Parts: sequence; structure tokens; C-alpha cells
Amino acid sequence: MSTTETIKGKINEAEEFARKIWLAGLGAYGKSVEEAQGRYDKLSEEATKVFEELVSKGESLEGDAKDKFKATTSDVEAKVADVRKKLGLDGSAESADERIDALSAKIDALTEAVAKLAQDK
Repeated sequence: MSTTETIKGKINEAEEFARKIWLAGLGAYGKSVEEAQGRYDKLSEEATKVFEELVSKGESLEGDAKDKFKATTSDVEAKVADVRKKLGLDGSAESADERIDALSAKIDALTEAVAKLAQDK
């Protein structure tokens, strides 16, 4: 083998080695991009999963809160209706004048009873 052929062979080997270094660098870059994309996809999937779980939990809590609110509202309405009835404000057929007359009669009866008790002493 001649010196020229030996030099050409060495040059070809060097070029091939340089090409392999270049390809290895590209491969490393490609692998890192794939890994980064894989991690991103995994994080994205996990974030979506967590978000969906939070939405589901929120829907459940919303239903519970609505039920409790309805129950509380019903209790309050019943208590208000009871107080209105006791105060005579429930819209019964009895008019305000009739209620005043009934209360006046009760006051008169109490006044008489107190007066009798005072006389008996």
C-alpha cells in the first residue's frame, strides 16, 4: 500500500469518525427532546387527571352544599312561619281590629282579676 493510499484511508477513517461524532450528537439531542416531550406529556396527563379529580370532588361537594342549604332554608322558613303565626301575621282571616279587640278583652279580664285580688287582701 502506498503512502497516498494510507493517507486517503486515514482521511476516510477520520471523516467517518467525525460523521459518527456528529450523528451521536444529533442522536443525543433527539433523545433529550423525546425524553423532555415524554415528561411534558406525562405531566400534562397528570395535571389533567388531577384537574378532573378536583372537578369531580367539587361537583360532589356542590351537591352536598346545595342539599344542606335547602334543608337550612326549609328550617328557617318553617321557623319564620311559626313566629308569624304566633304573632298573628300569618294572613289568617282574623283582621287586625279583631285581634286588637281580643287582646283588649284579655287585658280587661286581667285587670279585673288583679283588682279582685287586691280587694281580697
